[in-house]
Amino acid sequence: MAIKSNTLARAASWRQALLALLVVVAGGFASVAQAGYAAIVINETDGQVITAVNADEPNHPASLAKMMTMYLAFQAIQNGTLKMDQELPVSSWAAAKAPTKLDLRNGQTITVEDCILGMITKSANDAATVVAEGLGGSEGHFVEMMNAQAQLLGMSNTRFANASGLPDPDDTTTARDMSKLAMALYHDFPQYSHLFATKDFMFRGRLVRGHNNLMDKYPGMDGLKTGFTNVSGFNLASTAVKDGRRLFSVVMGGRTAGMRDRLMARLLDDGFENQETPAALIAQAGEAPAVVAGGKGRRVKGGVAAKATAVADATPASRRHHRRGAKADTVASAATCSKKKKGATCPATTARSTKVATAAGQKVASVGGSPDK
Repeated sequence: MAIKSNTLARAASWRQALLALLVVVAGGFASVAQAGYAAIVINETDGQVITAVNADEPNHPASLAKMMTMYLAFQAIQNGTLKMDQELPVSSWAAAKAPTKLDLRNGQTITVEDCILGMITKSANDAATVVAEGLGGSEGHFVEMMNAQAQLLGMSNTRFANASGLPDPDDTTTARDMSKLAMALYHDFPQYSHLFATKDFMFRGRLVRGHNNLMDKYPGMDGLKTGFTNVSGFNLASTAVKDGRRLFSVVMGGRTAGMRDRLMARLLDDGFENQETPAALIAQAGEAPAVVAGGKGRRVKGGVAAKATAVADATPASRRHHRRGAKADTVASAATCSKKKKGATCPATTARSTKVATAAGQKVASVGGSPDK
């Protein structure tokens, strides 16, 4: 009888241990970032959350991570560690970053100001890395600084993995955390907030154009930052002013740049009227359509297979943008994509795709756009 009792006891303990393990594993998977749709709108004056859908669900920040890189840069400028006109060296590590970029070369130097403007407009990954190395000595140490500052700002669900937002499975945040960061940039460094309204700037004899197309179309919008990778979808952190009242809003996981921009416009319109945007409209901007492949329907994000991982903010159109001007952003050619080498990632959307499956009841009909960067 004693042997039987011991056996039963061991079996019970084993089952309990297995259950505990399953709970831990399940919890781990639950916290993995997904390219799910999310949105939040906050009134700056009183911190009132007007709309929040999936605001605390983990997502990849993509180039919204650069807002923290700039936060630390502004902080360093404010305390005298950096100067706007200071020249920073470009390392081989920074020069080798994937597009989009300013095409910096190893051994060159670039001013802090140009790095900041490059991040705001072109979402330059090489510029972000230059700042990271200039402040942290290495990008790895700078990431530790980013995560420490995130905790100080109350971004408890954020973990940065690099200074640029290039794809990394450990890079995770939420729409609510990104809104906290956006507001902190304006509150803590009001002397630099005007930089986020920069649409283009001259860099070494060429015009570098920005990717935040909504600023041209939404009255009162004066920043902040776009973001895109295949794994994150189309992200956007925005702020706008109307009748002296400022709102901050974040959209994550948009299926196309145009749908994301239209949703942002609707969120802000509703926000200024103190109305909550219906969750169904937010879902429409982020849900992927069923795509037939080999005779079978399959769900994809952003019009590409889920396993694809594009570089941060990069599409073929974006890489041609500074050479051909605005026309380069109007169409992401499917024919060009088909000629790419095996394993290459095709653009997530085309200008034509922004005309379909738009958020119903949108209030800014003119808001559309080319693929975001």
